[in-house]
Amino acid sequence: MEDVFTEAHIAGIKLKNKIIRSATHEGLADEVGNPSEALIKKYEVLAKGGVGAIITGYAAIMKNGKSPLVNMLMIDKDERIQYYKRLVERVHQYNIPIFLQITHCGRQTFSKTTGLPTVAPSAIKDKLYNEDIPQELNESGIYEIVENFASAIERAKKAGFDGVQLQLSHGYLLSSFLSPHMNKRIDKWGGSSENRFRIVKEIMKKSREKVGDFPIIAKINGYEKSKDGLKLDEAILIAKYLESSRCNAIEVSCGIAEEGFMASRGSFPFEMIAKYNHLMKKVPKILYPLVKIVLKNRFASPEPKYLYNVDNAKKIKENIKIPVIVVGGIRKLEDIKSIINYGQSDFISMARPFIIEPDIVKKFMEGKQQESGCIDCNYCQIGIEESFLKCYYGKV
Repeated sequence: MEDVFTEAHIAGIKLKNKIIRSATHEGLADEVGNPSEALIKKYEVLAKGGVGAIITGYAAIMKNGKSPLVNMLMIDKDERIQYYKRLVERVHQYNIPIFLQITHCGRQTFSKTTGLPTVAPSAIKDKLYNEDIPQELNESGIYEIVENFASAIERAKKAGFDGVQLQLSHGYLLSSFLSPHMNKRIDKWGGSSENRFRIVKEIMKKSREKVGDFPIIAKINGYEKSKDGLKLDEAILIAKYLESSRCNAIEVSCGIAEEGFMASRGSFPFEMIAKYNHLMKKVPKILYPLVKIVLKNRFASPEPKYLYNVDNAKKIKENIKIPVIVVGGIRKLEDIKSIINYGQSDFISMARPFIIEPDIVKKFMEGKQQESGCIDCNYCQIGIEESFLKCYYGKV
């Protein structure tokens, strides 16, 4: 039987235990996209709290891939390396590995945010980020993105990170290439699973040329809710392609932004949506009761609310040899032990529990707590539209 609290390894990187902090946008970059002192302190608190490893909030690889959420990290130029070095050094004081998640937001942003056209594999408007019809990327644009991802990974290595995570899930640019729901291309970048994976394959190839065996892990969708979305059989193929491309580990999640609270299940936070969401600001308050019904029907979390990626992670794990990490609705220590002991995943990761209790792992280890205090109100998921990440505990 595996012990959750014994050390384990990803690509030779030692983790003190098998519980990982999954990437969560903190909204704590400074005004130009570098890690702020407040962000560094947040990671220090996580490191002190006993987590096995930290995956940072996402960092954009280029300007047109920046999120509309406030104060996103950027990793688009060499001048930023010195600022990330400070972050890494502070976390490493506690002997905790830290991975930089890198992304391009693709169609899940606004041109008014970036000052540039939004881009995607196909010119299909996002149903949530619906102000722009994205430009379909031409081949030179695709190769520019490949080069920018590889350069970002090289910067992460120079900054001292233990590795990077490619964000291939949740509807961002690389996720949209992988998904048949968002990629309708008929050239070599679309169509078959292998063609839709091609951009990731090129990123891995170019990155390995630049950084050698530096650890690169990936976060993928095990499935998407849309009828023509990515399903488990293709997720297994993508995992195999990643392994063949020298990816070092795979985190399994699900869903894309326009599908609602697929990846972050729990309560439907209408009160927070009414206060913070950019679209709600255009709606007269008299219509709120009707809008609440419509939005809840469209975006509310499906069942189950807990452990909803475990079965898919297990099936993916059965098909590859590299480590698998599972995220999604994991709250109880007994469930974590079960997932690890029964070989459903090599590691588990959590996001929202670390917002309310950054020392949750230490509490688990010391026997002070058996379950996260997170009530899955999802207020934190909406609050980040205009503020830094924090726990609201169901109160506006």
